[in-house]
Amino acid sequence: MEMFAGTGVALVTPFDENLNIDERSLRRLVNYVIEGGVDFLVALGTTAETATLTREERAEVVRIIVEENRGRLPLMAGVGGNNTAEVIHELRTVSWLKDCQAILSITPFYNKPNQNGLYQHFKAIAEVATLPLCLYNVPGRTGVNMEATTMVRLAEEFPNIIAVKEAAGNFAQATSILKLKRPEFIALSGEDAIVLPLMAMGFSGVISVAANICPEKYVRLVNSIKQGDLLTAQHIHLAMSELCQLLFEEGNPAGIKAALHAAGIIAYNNLRLPLTPVSPELYDKIKSVLS
Repeated sequence: MEMFAGTGVALVTPFDENLNIDERSLRRLVNYVIEGGVDFLVALGTTAETATLTREERAEVVRIIVEENRGRLPLMAGVGGNNTAEVIHELRTVSWLKDCQAILSITPFYNKPNQNGLYQHFKAIAEVATLPLCLYNVPGRTGVNMEATTMVRLAEEFPNIIAVKEAAGNFAQATSILKLKRPEFIALSGEDAIVLPLMAMGFSGVISVAANICPEKYVRLVNSIKQGDLLTAQHIHLAMSELCQLLFEEGNPAGIKAALHAAGIIAYNNLRLPLTPVSPELYDKIKSVLS
């Protein structure tokens, strides 16, 4: 599934002045990142504030993205949670999955399963999923880390588990994934700040937050690494480092929404509670770096 290598972008969900989905801004964003050269789109991830979207709103987000994408790029969409039975029910019942090419599924959060629990959770999902699955490991948010041996066991036993979005920030674990995985299994960075070292080690790409605002630069970074031009990649990485730091200074997606608003790509700098916009001071810093 090489369609999910390279630069993926974790799309935000823009909200209007009443905190409803801002369809016009979302359509503008989809076109902006596609024109910026990204390789695939990711909907309903962490950056999309999926935890605050209703079932109907999740369907609406996918509908808008699919309509505006017009088949130009592959689409991966998030279906996950900490209630395995509910995740399976959603996989079996939501109609919009027919318009996607893969599923992104996060490790269960809050209830903190052990490695066997993680294996059983994704085993149950893989057995009913009709699309390829990308595991999503982000222990800083979920409170549980899926170890490399668990990922590899799942990928070996279930061929429809094709990738992992790895956001543990642990280079020893990243090394283990690369050493143990089957050749066609795709390892994607889930952290913008360490794309360069992870791809230099052998990762196949990234699902990026920053690519919402600077898709062209991000594509050049990823392509330079793929082509072995590490000097160019180092230059781009260092040039983007301040922005990447600012985007996460007060949390994601608050930072990226501030950037997109400052750049005029989304109309409102709104998030749903419990998330709030960045401070005015940080907003000004982000706007200054973008200018």
